[in-house]
Amino acid sequence: MNNFVGRFLQSSGWISALFLVLVTGVAAGEPTYKQGETIFIETGVEAPDRNPTWYASMVAKPYAPVFEMLATQGTQGRYNHYTYPVTLKDLVRFHGHDCEGTTTAASAAWMAFKILFPDGIIDRSVLRGISGESPCWSDAVAFLTGARLQYGNLGFFKDKQYSHAIILYREDTKVAVLATWKEGINNIPGEPVMLPGKITWTPKVTMKEVEELKAVVKKSGGKPTPYQVDLMRHQQWLHINDILEHPLEESYQAQVIEDFKWEDWIDPAKTITKPHERTDMRIKNYPYRSKPIESAGESDKG
Repeated sequence: MNNFVGRFLQSSGWISALFLVLVTGVAAGEPTYKQGETIFIETGVEAPDRNPTWYASMVAKPYAPVFEMLATQGTQGRYNHYTYPVTLKDLVRFHGHDCEGTTTAASAAWMAFKILFPDGIIDRSVLRGISGESPCWSDAVAFLTGARLQYGNLGFFKDKQYSHAIILYREDTKVAVLATWKEGINNIPGEPVMLPGKITWTPKVTMKEVEELKAVVKKSGGKPTPYQVDLMRHQQWLHINDILEHPLEESYQAQVIEDFKWEDWIDPAKTITKPHERTDMRIKNYPYRSKPIESAGESDKG
């Protein structure tokens, strides 16, 4: 499970694309589509919602991630030719509140997407995801990938050491990426960082200070003071806003997993025995009519 290849990937598009080719080689499948060859998708045509609010102040920070999502035209339609933007603000609305977990998982996913989708177009129809059991991490993975338990493409780590990492897997190219934070911004007591990267900048709040407070406030059956509850929330808010003042590559890391097998990583006890077949993507690459206007049934003749 720990047999990873290559060094830590820089997130610039051409380096990621080059490394992806070198790592996966002929073992990778063909992409569902090829931007600029089999399809032309326009990105950046809608402004992302980066207006800060009381529940998503971090969205205005200079390095808050923005995702360009590709969807289909309705439940039985082809690919759209435009992407729509998703921000941390959208994720907070889905999850129900802002917290360290959702921002960390989203930022890690951003690093993974740079490898999986070098063109910056995130196709949710070809993704699987694995996270820890925390609702913050699993909600972020589900929201950004479209993966769901009922379809068998959302899993939970078998090895609990990875609880605050994520894996994103692209089904069409058969490439999987493990992504997580770097040592120095990790602040979950007792959980190791599962990749070797370390930060080179100094956080405003030390992780030792945060871990000690969390050990009191989050302890099952514990009795923190009201001040400690307020302080932990303030530290989390300060920590996330601090991180997003820096390029994400300085705080998060990602690596391709060699010889990835879904079953090796997921907890089988937390799966659905008979997942539903997902049918809303089945004609995403359907051919177009031979003429812009034709009578009903004409395209079926001949």
